Amino acid sequence: MREFSLPALYEVPADGNLTDIVRRNAAQHPDVAVMARKTGSGWQDVTAEAFLAEVRAAAKGLIASGVQPGDRVGLMSRTRYEWTLLDFAIWSAGAVTVPVYETSSPEQVQWILSDSGATACIVEQDGHAAAVDAVRDRLPALKHVWQIDAGGVAELERLGQDLTDATVEERSSLAKADDAATIVYTSGTTGRPKGCVLTHRAFFAECGNIVERLRPLFRTGECSVLLFLPLAHVFGRLVQVAPMMAPIKLGNLPDIKHLTDELATFRPTLILGVPRVFEKVYNGARAKAQADGKGKIFDKAADTAIAYSKALDTPSGPSLGLRIKHRAFDALVYGKLRAVLGGRGEYAISGGAPLGERLGHFFRGIGFTVLEGYGLTESCAATAFNPWDRQKIGTVGQPLPGSVIRIADDGEVLLHGDHLFKEYWNNEAATAEALADGWFHTGDIGTLDEDGYLRITGRKKEIIVTAGGKNVAPAVIEDRIRAHALVAECMVVGDGRPFVGALITLDEEFLGRWAAEHGKPAGATAASLREDPELLAAVQEAVDDGNVAVSKAESVRKFRILSGQFTEEAGYLTPSLKLKRNVVAKDFADDVEALYRK
Repeated sequence: MREFSLPALYEVPADGNLTDIVRRNAAQHPDVAVMARKTGSGWQDVTAEAFLAEVRAAAKGLIASGVQPGDRVGLMSRTRYEWTLLDFAIWSAGAVTVPVYETSSPEQVQWILSDSGATACIVEQDGHAAAVDAVRDRLPALKHVWQIDAGGVAELERLGQDLTDATVEERSSLAKADDAATIVYTSGTTGRPKGCVLTHRAFFAECGNIVERLRPLFRTGECSVLLFLPLAHVFGRLVQVAPMMAPIKLGNLPDIKHLTDELATFRPTLILGVPRVFEKVYNGARAKAQADGKGKIFDKAADTAIAYSKALDTPSGPSLGLRIKHRAFDALVYGKLRAVLGGRGEYAISGGAPLGERLGHFFRGIGFTVLEGYGLTESCAATAFNPWDRQKIGTVGQPLPGSVIRIADDGEVLLHGDHLFKEYWNNEAATAEALADGWFHTGDIGTLDEDGYLRITGRKKEIIVTAGGKNVAPAVIEDRIRAHALVAECMVVGDGRPFVGALITLDEEFLGRWAAEHGKPAGATAASLREDPELLAAVQEAVDDGNVAVSKAESVRKFRILSGQFTEEAGYLTPSLKLKRNVVAKDFADDVEALYRK
């Protein structure tokens, strides 16, 4: 199939903007908890009425400080209650939010704030304030900087204490559906990040249709979401706005070091995450079982869960014997895994990278279905997702209702719909190229099946052509290899080479466990073990598993374990954890060459 669309389930208000959501919630659900604030003693519910009052108070401060309609306001913070509060306050002041990753360097901060022309910026911590201060002399438009941890929100409330609610209401009503809501800067894997202008219409079309299509997951007064993704990323903003539209309770978590503990206390009914989160849950549970001498039981339980899930897609369903085994493992294993995820949830939504069919079947088999989706910054997050009642594991689902997916002659995925971005800020040439012929050209390669479910098979610019002329899409095999507990990152190489190779970094947490279990010296590192025969054999297992997913010509023949990590700080990952392939290829050129020495 070359093109598929679904009718819209939600009508975008022509003259509205996202601040309407907060006012509507306060009017229709005043006593319903729409937010939960993280405190030293736990989670404190915030009702719709109380949230509106706090949004208005912060918006008054912005207005009193001189923030004008259409002004851009930077927001640099970890994921926390104040991020959501200030996002809606900026909109309520008639302004446009410009997210800045809290890990950004001063140079990156300078680029985003200067390119967007931000007149004000709100930061979280001393380090963020220092990053802005370091480039302040290159930001002539920047008039105000407030710091959350230094009482910035209280300062805004004080500044605006003499303004009336009517003033905020007037400002809140200025922006229309086609006006900019935010400028989200893309990851910048191949150059300077581009400012992606997303309108209020785009968020309404995106979140409204997702909530309607997944309505059982968004029941007001019953459901809740724990957000731990960075809100500077468009996926995080989806997780913020969609619950507010439903409305259901949203909790923001700034630090994921103790994610399992927070899942146990917050107990969300829905989790939205990236594949690495679900890989960690699986690998962590398996490692714990092995440490407790129950590794074989866990592996049998995992195999049973996968077989059970696969059988659900057959006309006859799971056999009696399989159902009995599944019920037994549910009491022994699956129930404990669901408890790790909070104990109340039945569904999760995963995006950002492919989850992998094995992991998808495993989670559905234990009674926690992970619905995979696909999207980009330019599509306001998800442009396709699996419906809760018609999941096809291994695909990223059907188009967002009200949108169209087309497959071009060269296999590129093209998009059309109200959820798409308006333009790249100050970049007409890039806008014209991306929106050629009225369709957004994603740069991704994919296929549509007979039911309109999309599979992503690679990136146009990442296609490797071997010396033998074989076209290789790296994503498929990289994702399979990276699913192994020992592997942190994998980058396939081989352009113009006789065969495909891979550079692999190791997960430091699981490497320590593996080293202890295999009698290696205490404190052993990737650098000291990279030539260890047992470690090489263990990583070879991951590579062999990855090779199963591709043809022989596309399979990884040789690999090299690297001493360090691909990190954002080192310049190898974008803030959204995408590999900067050109940087890795340049800095590790000697390791690549070593793969092809005879």
